[in-house]
Amino acid sequence: MGVAGAVKRWMYRDGRPNGLARVLNRVSAAQYSAGILSPGTWVTLEVVGRTSGRVVSCPLVVTVHEGERYLCSMLGGSANWVANVRAAHGDAVIRRGDREPVRLVEVPVEERAPILRRYLAVAPGARPHIPVNRHAPLADFAAIAAEYPVFRINPR
Repeated sequence: MGVAGAVKRWMYRDGRPNGLARVLNRVSAAQYSAGILSPGTWVTLEVVGRTSGRVVSCPLVVTVHEGERYLCSMLGGSANWVANVRAAHGDAVIRRGDREPVRLVEVPVEERAPILRRYLAVAPGARPHIPVNRHAPLADFAAIAAEYPVFRINPR
């Protein structure tokens, strides 16, 4: 995994971003929503916070699999954005230049394995957080699928 992977794991110990990760996430969210110097699949998710009631922004990577778009949680089900999306019944906005109102629908566990494998192929920053090699067989992804939420992006 190397030093970079160790640093990324340190930044998200216990599944929560530390101070440095929070600052970097704010910068990335602004960068991705503006579409500046980043791949087209890097976006900012905006969702109403379940306790604050304020819009919370999070930089994420869109995964395309079999023509559908998905968001995956590299930190598992305890990620703040996942809890907020669930509390908002999937209502959110994706920003990448324009604002796209969306409904995020959680993918059943038995359908997640190929999407998670594709996610690791396109989101190198997630690799230190998911305990499966991106080249592993689908069975390895199926074994961890219940721990890593995946949401299909539908128009709203």
